[in-house]
Amino acid sequence: MLEEGPKGFEGGMSTKKYIALTRTSKATATRDLQDLVKKGAFIPFGGGRSTRYEVNLG
Repeated sequence: MLEEGPKGFEGGMSTKKYIALTRTSKATATRDLQDLVKKGAFIPFGGGRSTRYEVNLG
């Protein structure tokens, strides 16, 4: 995501994209993404099933 830049990763990261990239279970993907939000690496937008994540560059 960092290599692609703020506009290069179309639609941000989603749980589904994370699962495809990392080949993890849905539970692990959700847990990992929530941990990255907690650590300040990702910023969530949207909600529910349509939650997406952007890299926090600020």
